[in-house]
Amino acid sequence: MIKNIIFDFGDVFINLDKEATYRELYRLGVEEISEKMIQVYYDYEKGLISTNDFVDYFHNEFAIEKEDLVKAWNAILLDFPLERLDFLKELVASNKYRLFLLSNTNDLHISWIQKDWGMDLYNEFKNCFEQFYLSHEIQMRKPNTDIYEFVLKKNNLIPSETIFIDDTLENTDAAEKLGIKTWTINRVEDNVVDLLNREEFLV
Repeated sequence: MIKNIIFDFGDVFINLDKEATYRELYRLGVEEISEKMIQVYYDYEKGLISTNDFVDYFHNEFAIEKEDLVKAWNAILLDFPLERLDFLKELVASNKYRLFLLSNTNDLHISWIQKDWGMDLYNEFKNCFEQFYLSHEIQMRKPNTDIYEFVLKKNNLIPSETIFIDDTLENTDAAEKLGIKTWTINRVEDNVVDLLNREEFLV
């Protein structure tokens, strides 16, 4: 029986255009994504470097204006369908599940969301969760095993009683290896509001 639900953020609640940042960077002169760039991105997502250092890297490496870089970086972020918040609030009201958020994200993205949504809506969303884990705050990122072990241990969760919803197969595969049930959302075909209709919740 499922007692705990761990949600990803992007393409589960907020819609994303995952190619948008690459398109915008290309327009700004970044024609190839190097291993160094990916490592800088991972370090930023894990909170190992500051926003200033992250922006400075692209500014110094590619002569991109800092404001343009920030806009390009946040181009991935789209809308937040409020039916998903309504669904989340219904889950909270049912008092049947412990709810957690576990997201690979960074300070620039969260700052954009807070400004775009407004803090009232952001806090209403955040307060639906028992714990709100962002990779840049806990200095771990999916799909590394340590982040799942951290959430399980910190909250005394039994893997077989826990489902993890994410849009990336690599992330759900890693969770499954620890015995966590998973749902890999396809943003075109699936909607998180249909979660309780899944087989795991009908047994």
